[in-house]
Parts: sequence; C-alpha cells; structure tokens
Amino acid sequence: MISGDPTIPTDPQELLPHALINATPRVASITSHDSAADGTLGSFVSKGGAADIRIGIGDTISVTIFEAAAGGLFIPDQAGARAGNFVTLPDQQVDRSGTISVPYAGLIPAVGRRAPEVQAEIEQRLRNRAIEPQAVVAIKDQKATQISVLGEVNLPSRLAINPSGERVLDAIARAGGPKGTGYQSFVTLQRGSRKRTVYFNKLVREPSNNVYVQPGDVIFVYTENRSFVVLGATGLNGKYNFEAEQTTASEALGRGGGLLDERANPATVFIYRLESRPVAAEIGIDVKLWPSNRIPVLYQFDLRAEDGLFTLRQFLIRDKDILYVSNAPAAEYLKVLTLLRVGVATVNEGNIARYNLGTLR
Repeated sequence: MISGDPTIPTDPQELLPHALINATPRVASITSHDSAADGTLGSFVSKGGAADIRIGIGDTISVTIFEAAAGGLFIPDQAGARAGNFVTLPDQQVDRSGTISVPYAGLIPAVGRRAPEVQAEIEQRLRNRAIEPQAVVAIKDQKATQISVLGEVNLPSRLAINPSGERVLDAIARAGGPKGTGYQSFVTLQRGSRKRTVYFNKLVREPSNNVYVQPGDVIFVYTENRSFVVLGATGLNGKYNFEAEQTTASEALGRGGGLLDERANPATVFIYRLESRPVAAEIGIDVKLWPSNRIPVLYQFDLRAEDGLFTLRQFLIRDKDILYVSNAPAAEYLKVLTLLRVGVATVNEGNIARYNLGTLR
C-alpha cells in the first residue's frame, strides 16, 4: 500500500510524501540485506596491487661500493685489516633535484627509480675507474612513500609502506588499532582528491574493501554513535544508541519500555526511515514517484497478526530510524472523557465558589 503520491497536488501529505508498507517477513528479509551499507556507510572503490616502492625526494639513501681487489679506486694497496674490499659512503638524503652524489661518479638521478636501477648506473659510471665495481643501494629512511593513519587509533602516526604490500587493516594495526569498538568505528581512505568511507566491521567482513594502500594515502578512523528514537505509547520515550552491530525492532521496542497496556495499539507500530531506491523498488514501491535517492518509507507492524512478533524480531533497526507506537482508539476516547471531566469539574468548582460567596453575604 502506497500513500502520499506527490503527483497529486491535493494530497494532504504533499509537503511530506511517504510510502506506507505493511511489514512482513519478506520485507524484513529484504531490508536486512542493506542494513550494513545504509547511512554514511560506503565501500572503497580503489583498485590495484601492492605499492611499487620507488626512491623519492626526502628519502635517505645508503650506498656501498665493492671492488674486486685492493689497489683500486676506493681500496688502497695498504688497506690493513679490513672486513672486505668495500667502502660505505655517508648516508645522504635525496635532494629536491632528485639526485644523490657518488664520488667519481657525479650526481646520480634517483627519484622515481628502484634501488637496482640506481645501483646499475653507479656501476656503469665507475666501470673504467674502479676494479670490477659493484654497488649496493638501500633506502634507509622512507619519506616519500609514507601514509598517515589518524583519528581514533591508539598510535596516530606517519608510516613507511612495507615493500611487500600493505593493506588498510595492516596500516591500522601498525597504528595501534582503533580505540572504539568495531560497531562504532568508521574508516575513511583519502587518496588524492578521492575519498571513501566504510564501516569498520564491513571492512573486516568483506575483504574486497581491504585494499592496498598507496604512497600519500591518508587513513582516518573515527567513532560515531549510531542511534534510533522511540516515541509514542511506550514505557520510556527517548533516543538510544546502538549497543551492538545489529539491533532488531523487538530489541529497540524493549529498550523503550515496551507497549503501554492502557494506551498502545499493537496493530499500529511504525518505523520511519529514508530507504535506498534499490531496496524500495524491491519491496514494491514505485520509485519513479520520488526523484531523490532516499525515499521516505513508513513500515507498519501489526503485532496481533500471526507473524507480527516474528517480523518485529527479524526487522533490523538502522541509524536514525524512528520507532513510533500509536495510541489505541479507546485511549483517545479516554482522553476526551478526561478533558470533559476536567471541564465539568472546573464549572462545578466555580458554582460552588459563587454559592459559598453568596452564603457569606
């Protein structure tokens, strides 16, 4: 059943159209599949393998040069007691021109190259001056291939990427892990101008979201208390935070104090939410009537039906849901009687006061 057609200008709900859906086990099953991707939840869409670690500006480089025998360019004839025929140059940082300096070889381009490529060029330049030179180049301190892990983690820091490959969860683990619980945590990955956010438990549960990090990535972990509101004829109206990854409608109603025997109508329990277009279409809503990506839906539960309680137990609450229990018709009638009783009592009190005043005179 659908009400509030926005194409009809005389509709009394024109300012706030919505779709009214009778909650059934089938509807509960459909809406449950989308619960982990609702609200601010998303998924990482970046693709690619492990980062290709190359030398960059600011990296600290170590260069060791070996010669086949003493008496060469770097190893004198009278070398004395030595660990081997090699010399280790002082560590140097790749400058803004992207080069490092090697004696007798000059300035060696390093930026954007792998260590073996730099080694080969050093050996080529020294070939006619040293005795069968061999070079070993190592990155002592990575600056250009770091990532930042910030936010609600135990050790926020900048981390050098492991050449063997590092994924988002690996980086968060190296930063001490999240401070909050999984069902309260969200992870944002920023890569250049792109940014995606994913629910932490979904990041763990679905490996496709746990992508490889790339140099310059920023990972931000934050906590957010997802909540729902309980209103109407319940024992305790209010706003409640999730205490687990999933909360069913029956649990939400229980946290709100349950139905009030003297007021509640068990046939008209409602849950209001903004539903995604794919889910709305699957449960039978004509999504063409709503231009936005989020469609206001009012789910109605009849707890007197045979499957009413089962549906309530199967239906999953989402962040920002509103659960409302309407008053029974008898309760509305009692309200009218109460107002009449108060009015009659007020009139009687006035008459009694006037009578007493006249008696005193």
